[in-house]
Amino acid sequence: MKIKTDEIVSVLKKEIESFEARLDLDEVGEVLSVGDGIARVYGLQNVMANEMVEFEDGTHGLAFNLEENSVGVVVLGEYIQLREGFKVKRLGRVLEVPVGDAQLGRIVNAMGTPVDGKGPINTEKTRPVEFLAPGIAKRQPVTEPLQTGIKAIDAMIPIGRGQRELIIGDRGIGKTAIAVDTIINQKGKDVICVYVAVGQKQSKVAAVKEQLESLGCMDYTIIVSASASDPAPMQYLSPYAGAAMAEYYMYDQGKATLVIYDDLTKQANAYRQMSLLLRRPPGREAFPGDVFYLHSRLLERAAKLNEKYGGGSMTALPIIETQEGEVSAYIPTNVISITDGQIYLQPNLFASGQRPAVDVGISVSRVGGNAQIKAMKKVAGRLKLDLAQFRELEAFAQLGTDLDAATQAQLDRGYRVLEVLKQGENTPWPVEEQVATIFSVTKGLMDKIPVEQIREFEQGLIKHLRDAHPELLTGIAEKHVVEDEEKFSKTVIDYADSYLKGTAADIRSHG
Repeated sequence: MKIKTDEIVSVLKKEIESFEARLDLDEVGEVLSVGDGIARVYGLQNVMANEMVEFEDGTHGLAFNLEENSVGVVVLGEYIQLREGFKVKRLGRVLEVPVGDAQLGRIVNAMGTPVDGKGPINTEKTRPVEFLAPGIAKRQPVTEPLQTGIKAIDAMIPIGRGQRELIIGDRGIGKTAIAVDTIINQKGKDVICVYVAVGQKQSKVAAVKEQLESLGCMDYTIIVSASASDPAPMQYLSPYAGAAMAEYYMYDQGKATLVIYDDLTKQANAYRQMSLLLRRPPGREAFPGDVFYLHSRLLERAAKLNEKYGGGSMTALPIIETQEGEVSAYIPTNVISITDGQIYLQPNLFASGQRPAVDVGISVSRVGGNAQIKAMKKVAGRLKLDLAQFRELEAFAQLGTDLDAATQAQLDRGYRVLEVLKQGENTPWPVEEQVATIFSVTKGLMDKIPVEQIREFEQGLIKHLRDAHPELLTGIAEKHVVEDEEKFSKTVIDYADSYLKGTAADIRSHG
């Protein structure tokens, strides 16, 4: 066979021309020791704080402690298989999570990886987990209400879009229930919700998902789960990951978002665990000195943006669990000082059947009436003060003294107001129906109804208004005012009379 030299020459020329010297200059270090999710690495001289690194088996880590001779790396995932001597290389980027519509309806972990067994999430968009909070110039005052659908909160402790309102109370008295009801109430209101479960039991997260799915609320909700069995770094990162997912909608799409952090006490405990393992000096209650910054940089990301920047908003509802109602503990006082108010839940109220167990005396919203529609502001304006006076009178009445008629009437109305403020789980009320029922009780239109029948009467009244006088409810919903108070009062009085007659007839027929 004859060799064609010209062909060989042309191939060699092409190969030489296309030859490209590729030299990978990765900075590589070596694991000195590893344990409890923390690796100490030698040799990464130029690594930056919070930079991602990769171990030789593909596990990722986060450069957390930059020391003179070594780097403290937090392992993101399983650490059992890591060994002394493993190679570690810098990745030159900060930790990012995937964001976008593909995540809606899914349960993901702190890295944005799905954990619900429904396959991968197809999105190419990412956002950094840590992101600088918008400055003063980018914000605007909180004036637009974010309705929770809970009468006690929307009437007396209103929440606005872009606000940070703390939900605080002991274990098992309905903190998560308030947060979940708020998500349910956003149905059809174009609000994207992110529920971050930190250190919760997996069964609880599954129950919340089940609840939201059965009511058709997962279509606009993302659940970020770092359960109690997950490593401390995942519990520490999950709130920031949830904030990043909401920020995509706030910044890129100008939408309203709601983020629930359930709960930040467990995140602080995870951060304390990591800090002590990294030998950072402990402070009060063994928390590191920067535990305030842990929560302030997270909650400051909640804002209502200027129209110039898209007008989006992120409303944050952080949850803090107290021990025996101890609000003056370290983490509760920190978070109270960062937020724009708190909803305080009382175990005594919960035990006495007042649910949601909101203590109106201690609870406050520092945005106040700015985050209420005019109608609600008008009918609920005196409600908080009236309830405070009622509590004092109630304590006085327990002494067994004889009360004058005016005092007795005030007490009777107070009991009716408390009945009206009671509400079951998963039953958020539209704001126009809340206004109707609070208007009726504060104006004394329910004074003749026996206290034990108030809730039944209330349900019947709303049904009557929906069926016979829908224009009264739509007027409040659309124009945000009670236009014809006389007509409204007459409608309620007429219904109350017919209700009482019907009740009397029932009693006679059963007698």
